[in-house]
Amino acid sequence: MGYAVVLGEALLDLLDTEYAGEPVYRQAIGGGPLNVAVGVARLGGRVQFVGSVGDDTPAGRIRDFLTANRVGVDGLVTVAAPTALAVATFAGAEPEFRFYGEPPSYGLLTAEAVDTALVTGADVLYCGSIALLRPDSRQAARHAWALAGTALRVFDPNVRPDLLGGGSTLDDLRALVAAFAGSAHLVKLSAADAELLYPGRTPEQVADRLRDLGTQVVVVTLGAAGALVAAGADPVRVPAPQVDAVDATGAGDSVMAALVADLLADGAPARPEEWAG
Repeated sequence: MGYAVVLGEALLDLLDTEYAGEPVYRQAIGGGPLNVAVGVARLGGRVQFVGSVGDDTPAGRIRDFLTANRVGVDGLVTVAAPTALAVATFAGAEPEFRFYGEPPSYGLLTAEAVDTALVTGADVLYCGSIALLRPDSRQAARHAWALAGTALRVFDPNVRPDLLGGGSTLDDLRALVAAFAGSAHLVKLSAADAELLYPGRTPEQVADRLRDLGTQVVVVTLGAAGALVAAGADPVRVPAPQVDAVDATGAGDSVMAALVADLLADGAPARPEEWAG
């Protein structure tokens, strides 16, 4: 078995909760790509995390957390910035995030700082999430994407329009998604991502759009309704087990981690219908 490189953000989540009847925030190491890397490792895959963290105590905790979960940190760089914070509040199962830190520590990875040998040796390369909304880390991701060679390229847009800055628009974000999706082996996105990127289109239509751009396989997570897998001529809907949802934080990251772990273990399925198995 080879290894995966996961490129994106690592940060500190502050999760809304209660203690002794008072509202408090609980700290948790987070960031969608970090969650994916840890998930891959917990499923038995070898994985390296590539990104940037601050130069403070929380950054040390992030590094220690990754190491404790058997995630390689050879591509993790320290930058002169405080660790970015994501404050999560809950009005139901789906959390609402607000991000703090300017410039955010996760967005300061440069193309020059990407470990070329680490990326070119990978069997799977994941890029995505909010790190792509920052100029430096976006260029770093594009550089890694170009270096990947024969690696399976996996992309997760994780759309956060409230983080668009510098005059960027949703059209700019669609163009960014199209640029990565055009050469991706696998794109995973949520139904909410799909609606934000292509309003009024069904998940099947969004999958068709991405595959027209060049993506080989599209997975759209549908919450309690399961997932849509578009790999062959006809998209397949895969049901989800019925549960009482308490907290959906990281649910999509878990799906992505499982997909990456399977690609590492078995490679890409030879037949389209095997993707939904």
